[in-house]
Amino acid sequence: MRFVGYFPQWGIYDRHYFVRDVHASGQAARLTHLTYAFGELDESGRCVMTEEATGDAWADYQRRFSASESVDGRADKYEQPLAGNFNQLRKLKARHPRLKIGISFGGWNASRYFSNAALTAESRAAFASSAVSLYFDGDLPVAEGEPQGGPGAAAGIFDAIDFDWEWPGSGGNEHNVVRDADRHNFTLLLAETRRQLDAFTRRTGRPVQMSAYLPADRERVAAGIEPEVFRYLDFGIVQGYDFHGDWDLTTNHASQLYTPPDDPSPCRLSVDAGVLNYLEMGVPPAKLLVGLPGSGRGWRGVPVKRNGLYQQARGIAAGSWGPGSEDYRTLVRRPGERFRDREYGALWLYDGDEFWSYDDPELVRQKAAYAKDLGLGGLSLWSLDNDDSHGSLVRAMHG
Repeated sequence: MRFVGYFPQWGIYDRHYFVRDVHASGQAARLTHLTYAFGELDESGRCVMTEEATGDAWADYQRRFSASESVDGRADKYEQPLAGNFNQLRKLKARHPRLKIGISFGGWNASRYFSNAALTAESRAAFASSAVSLYFDGDLPVAEGEPQGGPGAAAGIFDAIDFDWEWPGSGGNEHNVVRDADRHNFTLLLAETRRQLDAFTRRTGRPVQMSAYLPADRERVAAGIEPEVFRYLDFGIVQGYDFHGDWDLTTNHASQLYTPPDDPSPCRLSVDAGVLNYLEMGVPPAKLLVGLPGSGRGWRGVPVKRNGLYQQARGIAAGSWGPGSEDYRTLVRRPGERFRDREYGALWLYDGDEFWSYDDPELVRQKAAYAKDLGLGGLSLWSLDNDDSHGSLVRAMHG
């Protein structure tokens, strides 16, 4: 089975979560894949590294880490050709040589130009070529005033590429470019990327895996995902969270395993419902991973009926990093009573006012058992910085 954890580029800032912590927490020893999020696409759909939009070249490969922040306890030097998170990933890989390092594109905020990348044969070739050059050949740009970068500076770090397009052919972030042709173009984009990665492998002897984060909602699947994508993907991660959140004031489970019969929502999303969408397509179970949340969704001003479940809230709860969202590492210490639905696979915290839906290690183990029972390919956590200092969620992924 595969055990995937996403490392967010920006975790090194306010959260003070470093690649070093992936090793120190024990997470790295229990993962098969660490996926770095996110690479950036420009308006034409090419992979770029800039300080604009979502890009952060400083975090990626320019920031010099101190000895206490570094995987191997050695401080970076000003003039070294590779610094930042990429150099720390290289050090992590040296300590955990079986760990595959991936680069992900997209996410909620950076899927804006995926449709442009997938639009034409030329744009697809340009995307794939730029991805190979930047991340696999490791040819990084040299910024004015900084010594980092140059041909081959990041060579040998990345073993995989991940497509987190949210969502092809249907609405995601309001700034996204969306086209009716996205569904088929996504397949063509994967095919062209696979072709160029195979050429890279023939040239270098280094194989590269491909994965994608995929929607659970049946309508989004129909609008954006052809069964043929699995010809090119080593595996797909099925959305297993954000079923409910700050876009709806009715409290509900954000990451339930199954849909309870009295769930009042029209979408009735669950992990199992999402997985079945793909099994019904004929996708081999071993190519499907279950997505797990490292954070929870919360509401405030929630009535006491049913211990807060399926109630109309007065508003969205405050979170440490944004409204309605909180890390597992914080929620596990939060006062209040926990309620567990073992039959349908859900957990919530209610303190008489606030309601929080999230996953804890027991629920992760239940989902791991579900994955094994169906012969699925593993589990994936978004994101590693949400876990506690012991890596409790990653440990629980092994059942």
